[in-house]
Amino acid sequence: MNVVIQNGRVIDPKNGVDRRTSLFIVDGRVAALDDAPTGFVADKAIDATACVVCPGLIDLGARLNSIEAELAAAVAGGVSSVVVPPDADPPLDEPELADRLVHRGAEIGKARVWPLGALTLGLNGERLSELAGLKKAGCVAFSQANKPVTDTEALLRAMEYAATFGFPIWLQPQDHWLSRNGIAHEGEVSSRLGLAGIPVAAETIAIGTIVQLVRDTGCRVHLTRLSSGAGVTLAKRAMEEGLPVTFDIGIHHLLLTENDIGYFNPHARFSPPLRAQSDRQALSDAAAAGLAAICSDHTPVGADDKLLPFGEARPGATGLEVLLPLTLKWAEAAGLDLSAALARITSAPAEVLGLPSGQLAVGAVADICIFDPEASWQLTPESLRSRGKNSPWLGYPMSGKVRATLVGGRLVYEASPLAAKG
Repeated sequence: MNVVIQNGRVIDPKNGVDRRTSLFIVDGRVAALDDAPTGFVADKAIDATACVVCPGLIDLGARLNSIEAELAAAVAGGVSSVVVPPDADPPLDEPELADRLVHRGAEIGKARVWPLGALTLGLNGERLSELAGLKKAGCVAFSQANKPVTDTEALLRAMEYAATFGFPIWLQPQDHWLSRNGIAHEGEVSSRLGLAGIPVAAETIAIGTIVQLVRDTGCRVHLTRLSSGAGVTLAKRAMEEGLPVTFDIGIHHLLLTENDIGYFNPHARFSPPLRAQSDRQALSDAAAAGLAAICSDHTPVGADDKLLPFGEARPGATGLEVLLPLTLKWAEAAGLDLSAALARITSAPAEVLGLPSGQLAVGAVADICIFDPEASWQLTPESLRSRGKNSPWLGYPMSGKVRATLVGGRLVYEASPLAAKG
């Protein structure tokens, strides 16, 4: 199918494009900007007046408790690709499970699904999963999600094996022994509320161990959901040393702090926990400097699991549908322009994945988000397509509304009648 997107502000951060122009799609790929290819006849024309046309968002962390609902939520949020942690039920520790997830995602035909295979069987941190088989089944990397590998020797052997075959490993750095009984950031707020704390040292000790093992093995490691300024400093040093280390930050950690727990607000319970204002500022500075990708850390939680005392409530929040507006909100506060903000959720995560997506160059796969940056809307449970209606932003106004999402040149979401036969 031939598609033309007209009258929009095309922003492609990776290739330095930011201008009002037309974009032409042929057979699911970007065929041209500005002028139509020779002989081009549009099957569909999309009017993007007053809208931004950018690469589809790539979310490095989204749990799919209900795959149909969550992939629908993804494209409604302009997200064209989701990376799925392995802590499903059952864990993604067998090639058949990963293969089934990839094929089910393809059948649904919404956002692309990139699974993370379980690094160890059952995520128990002991025996390695069948990594080669999981890779062949479509897994882009291997992870423990937020489950620890408490045996450092087991982690060393896993990284040695992964390095041998060039498999990347994604790890959430959190020392099990320092975090196992914690609920909130160890600081003034947790002390005042009587909540068991998780110290920053739980993150830095884990990062220190991981970085040393990277030095010893050469394994490529992506650190997920950093939460502290001290953690950022260690990750940055590893990158400056030339080690194959990258990291991401959850969007909520760029905007919220321990103070947002308020009086035991379960919607503000996260893993890792929201930390101090100085940590939030350090995370923001790192993201603004282009050191980190941003993700939603989408964790849809049932209402019953949030209508509990803070310490018993399940951590996490829905994030796919608010990744774009919250990123725009963060960027405005951080003084970033629109192109730089979009880079953190398009080209930066694509680089982490080692994929050629996240761009609108000629020949690139036409995964595209069209959004109105000036549109305002209110986040309510009813406005969310996700099965998870939990968010610390419920009731808040949002700026930036997705109007359409294309995946492989197919219109998979449309909020308003932008498209017409051409």
